[in-house]
Amino acid sequence: MENTEKLLKLLSDGRFHSGEALGSTLGISRAAIWKQLQTLTALGLQVDSVKGKGYRLHRGVELLDQDRIVAALEPGTNVAVHTCWQTTSTNDWVRSFPIRQNMTSKVACLAEYQSSGRGRRGRAWQNPLGATISLSLRWFYRAGSASLEGLSLAVGLAVLRALERCGGQNLKLKWPNDVLWQSAAGLHKLSGILLELHGDPTGECEVIIGVGINIALSQAQLDSIDQPAMDMQQICGKTVSRNQVASALISQLCQMLDVFSEHGFAHFKAQWQRCDAFAGQEIVVDASGRKIVGVAAGVNDGGGLLLNTHQGIMVFNGGEVSLKVAHKKMES
Repeated sequence: MENTEKLLKLLSDGRFHSGEALGSTLGISRAAIWKQLQTLTALGLQVDSVKGKGYRLHRGVELLDQDRIVAALEPGTNVAVHTCWQTTSTNDWVRSFPIRQNMTSKVACLAEYQSSGRGRRGRAWQNPLGATISLSLRWFYRAGSASLEGLSLAVGLAVLRALERCGGQNLKLKWPNDVLWQSAAGLHKLSGILLELHGDPTGECEVIIGVGINIALSQAQLDSIDQPAMDMQQICGKTVSRNQVASALISQLCQMLDVFSEHGFAHFKAQWQRCDAFAGQEIVVDASGRKIVGVAAGVNDGGGLLLNTHQGIMVFNGGEVSLKVAHKKMES
């Protein structure tokens, strides 16, 4: 993989490089260069190939730069940031990172490519090389996992604010952990969030926050996702820097965690409800196979979904719960 990383760095200047020049620099054959480019393309990287000119990264593709990300963090952001070329999962990476004495309680990892990225409810998260943000942040919390109700919603709000700072508009939140883009044609998924908790319900616990964001996907890549999806570059109508998004995202997450540790989700409740994609709409809630119809009535102080049904207000918390807009009447 060492040559692959070096090849990516050579192509990252946006200029065309001939196969012969690339092979000479790396000390390998033109055939080996071509084979590595095919591997990168299979991983989703968009590479331009022009006869007589050579190869370059497709315009708009920007590789992660750890120094740039750290330099652009908002003042006072206390976190250790790492980038890597490839890992099974950034969640796994931050969990295995050795914590040294007197080190910050927050560690973030961003990967160019995950071979086993995870989404909610066991789904795989698609992350074509160079086209998304795949971030995990590890946080140690001393008040116990029982007081972390609503954290996934607060994370979603932090992600939305970070994307707004990078030019995102018409962004909404879907309970419990998706960031959506709203257009005249409907809602499209822009970002997904996965939380993993380990530790004591009343003592110290470890929180792993995983965030995936679509930045610059091809139309074919967008079409391959199992639901309507969108990326930041199409929303903004221009090239969006992955490094800028990464810095804004880490800064917003760290600020949110500091506030959450003091005040819990109740501090963020009103902000979240202003961004609720389904507020006041008739929706279908699927709770472990049981479908219930009602009107979305926001969330409670613990982040539980409130559903106004014929039987009164029902509350849904985490677990195997999903929701969608109701297109026809169903038994409640």
